[in-house]
Amino acid sequence: MTHHHSSRGQHLTRADRRFATGSGKIAHLLAPRFRSLLDRIHHGIAEGAIHATLPDGSRRVFGGHRPGPVAEVELKSWRPLVQLVTAGSVGWYRAWAEGAWTSPDPVPLFDLAMRNRHPLGEIGRAQGLFRIFNMIWHGFRQNSPTNSRKNIAFHYDLGNDFYRSWLDGSMSYSSALFAEPLSEAEPLEAAQHRKITALLDRLDLRPGAKLLEIGCGWGGLAEVAAGEYGAEITGITLSHEQKAWADQRIAKAGLSGRARFEIRDYRHVQGTYDAVASVEMVEAVGEKYWPAYMAAIARALKPGGKAAIQYIEIDDAVFDSYRRNADFIQTYIFPGGMLISESRFRAAAEKAGLRWENRTGFGRHYAETLKRWRRNFDAAVAEGRLPHGFDDEFIKLWRFYLMYCEGGFNGGGIDVAQVTLVKAE
Repeated sequence: MTHHHSSRGQHLTRADRRFATGSGKIAHLLAPRFRSLLDRIHHGIAEGAIHATLPDGSRRVFGGHRPGPVAEVELKSWRPLVQLVTAGSVGWYRAWAEGAWTSPDPVPLFDLAMRNRHPLGEIGRAQGLFRIFNMIWHGFRQNSPTNSRKNIAFHYDLGNDFYRSWLDGSMSYSSALFAEPLSEAEPLEAAQHRKITALLDRLDLRPGAKLLEIGCGWGGLAEVAAGEYGAEITGITLSHEQKAWADQRIAKAGLSGRARFEIRDYRHVQGTYDAVASVEMVEAVGEKYWPAYMAAIARALKPGGKAAIQYIEIDDAVFDSYRRNADFIQTYIFPGGMLISESRFRAAAEKAGLRWENRTGFGRHYAETLKRWRRNFDAAVAEGRLPHGFDDEFIKLWRFYLMYCEGGFNGGGIDVAQVTLVKAE
C-alpha cells in the first residue's frame, strides 16, 4: 500500500486548523468564571435539558424549564468550556476528539444547541481573536473559480470506495425524502429515489428534454432523468472521482446516449436547456457567489424554463452571526461552504429574473437520513469495510460530523427544502 493511501483523510484532520481551540493554561486562568458561564447556559436552555457531570465529580442539570431533548455529558476538565467560548464549535470538536468531554449520544446535545439558539445567543460561537483567525482562514478558501476545484477535491476526492462503504446503493449524498410518517421500515434507497422524482417532477420534463444538472454527484439523478423521464442530461461536476463513477454508472445502465458528464464550473456553462436541476450544490457556492450561481441558471434556461433546486438553509435570524463565524463544518468538512439564507438566496434568484415557486421543506427527513448514514458508517468501521488508510482520528471526525448535522436538523435551526425557479417567457 502506498504512503498516499496509508494517510487518507489526513488533510481533514491535520494540525494546521487546530490553532483556534483554546489551551489548558487559559482554562486554568478562567476557571473562576466558569460558574457564571454555566449559569448562562442553564438559563439559555429554554427547551430540554443537559444532565452534566462536572470535572469535580458533581452533577448538575442545565435547563429543564420546558420539555425537549435530554443530553448526557461528562466534562473531564474545564478546558472544553474554554474551547467552546473562545473557538466555538471548532473548539468543542477538538475537546471531544481529545477526550476532554464525552457523551453516550452527542446528537441531543447538538439538537439542544440549535433548538435554543436564540436564548443561548453567542455561546458556542468563536470570540475575539479566535473569531478573526477562523474567518481569515475561511476567507482564503472562498469559492473562486480556482479555489472551487480545490475545495471540492478536499471533500469528494476522499475516494468513491470510501463513500460507497456507507452511502445507500444509489450513492446519493443528500437528504432523502421519506414517506410520512417517517418509518424505520422504509429503505433509504427508496426514500432517495422519491427525493429525485419529487425534484424532477417540478420540471415538466418531456422525452428528449434537455436537462442541465449543476453538481451531478455520482450520477444518481442523471440515471433516473435519462432512464425514467427520457431526458437528455448534461451533468457538471468539479470532482474527477465523481465523474469517473457517473460515467461508468451511465454506461452500465445503457444510457450513454442520453447522459454525459463534464468537469466544469457552473460559471462556465454554455448552451440553452429546457430545465436545470441542482441538489445540495449551492452550499458549496458561498454567499459572495450566489448572484453568479443564479445568473448561470438564468442564462442556461430557455424562456419559460424551470429550475428545481434542493438546498440547505439556516434560520435567517441567526444568519448574520453564522456568517461571521467559520464553524466546525466550514473548518473541517466543507471548506468555502455556507448554508443558505433563504431570504437572501431568494432575492438573488428574483434579481436574476427567476420566479420563486412552491418551496417545500423536510428537515426532519435529513435528520433521519443522517442517522441512517451514521449507522451505515459505524457498521462499515466495525466490519472492516472502510477502505484502508483512514485512521482513528479521521473516523472520529466523520462520526462527529454526522452527529453534529443530525442534531442540527432535529433542532430546527437548519432545514432542507426544494424550490422551483421559473424564467420569464
